[in-house]
Amino acid sequence: MAAFPEVGKVVYEGPQSKNPLAYKWYNPDEVVEGLTMKEHLRFSIVYWHTFRGTGSDPFGAGTMIRPWDDGTESVANAQNRARVAFEFIEKLGAPYYAFHDRDVAPEGATLAESHRNFEEVAKVLKEEQERTGIKLLWGTANLFSNPRYMHGGATTCNADVFAYAAGQVRKCLEVTHELGGENYVFWGGREGYQTLYNTDMKRELDNLGRFFHMAVEYADKIGFKGTFLIEPKPKEPTKHQYDSDAAACINFLRAYDLTDRFKLNIETNHATLAGHSMMHELDYAGMQRLLGSIDANTGDLLLGWDTDQFPTDIYLTTQIMWVLLKYGGIAPGGVNFDAKVRRESFEPIDLFYAHIGGMDAFARGLKIAAAIRADGVLADMVKDRYESWTRGVGQEIEAGQHSLESLEKYVLGKSEIEPNKSGRQELFENLVNQYI
Repeated sequence: MAAFPEVGKVVYEGPQSKNPLAYKWYNPDEVVEGLTMKEHLRFSIVYWHTFRGTGSDPFGAGTMIRPWDDGTESVANAQNRARVAFEFIEKLGAPYYAFHDRDVAPEGATLAESHRNFEEVAKVLKEEQERTGIKLLWGTANLFSNPRYMHGGATTCNADVFAYAAGQVRKCLEVTHELGGENYVFWGGREGYQTLYNTDMKRELDNLGRFFHMAVEYADKIGFKGTFLIEPKPKEPTKHQYDSDAAACINFLRAYDLTDRFKLNIETNHATLAGHSMMHELDYAGMQRLLGSIDANTGDLLLGWDTDQFPTDIYLTTQIMWVLLKYGGIAPGGVNFDAKVRRESFEPIDLFYAHIGGMDAFARGLKIAAAIRADGVLADMVKDRYESWTRGVGQEIEAGQHSLESLEKYVLGKSEIEPNKSGRQELFENLVNQYI
């Protein structure tokens, strides 16, 4: 029996459509810069917020109406939920989904029981993938919710907890591989500290590096070729997380010799919590060839925590797609909707409205970014700003032909240095506005 009988296949109807259950901008077959929108955007629906979110917050109980859920933590209920999830994703026309292990299957009293539960639900996930053609973008293990992980999973002070986390990740990697997952994510929600008074930071980071190398070794053993992804976030739930931003993650990957297998999964709301823009984080990772995937959401600038709202800001999606196009796209990662409907948007139909709006916002951002790139005006203005590096002493510096002494001699030999060019920030911003 259908969980969403009132909703058919969501299709593209164009910008003039008034149908709230139709795409205005996301036309999966439309070609932009040589690829279809579907190929560029690689939309993924998350299991945790979309199918496990209750709408609860620190001030009140859950509000979500989910008729398909019987309220139990049984395997049968989890299997039914999986079928509902695929009905939803199929009707949206999204090509991918993503999960934490404990999202899709209930945790058991022992690790062995949890493994068995996971296996039983994974059978249904595989059946649904084969039925619909929907693929797994990535899997990940939840190493933060259970009280055993109060001190972290891979950075814990308790060696037995580290071992438990290793067993949980091993199983999740196995299932992710069995389901054809294209990536595997690590988010260090509790891999960090509250105070350095009680923390041996070097030991914790060394153990985190060991843990990741164990994951790579097991992936090689089972033939998993997917990309490993680290998701930066500076705080929440710990005061300081070791994966605080793109720079910290990339430094860690280099220090522990992991750059050949790991890239970053960057989220808008996490970037702003770190005091950066999404453009900054994407560009920083992209220029170092470590941009792997993105979590598509946004925060509320009036609130200081991770609100995981759906992205509807066209400026934001344009900026994101401009950077992604700059670095050749996002595959094998994707645009993963790590976003949740508001507590007050409690009806099942609201899940469709939220995702349709987010997908349209990204499709429109893609078209605007491609138009900016096609015209080349912005690129020409940037090129002109750095023109002094294409000739004379600038060209020589970048060719490695100078030292401090030679540059001092160069300046002393001039009557005056060249004047600066205006940054023209307002003009650059006005130019972007013309396209939006």
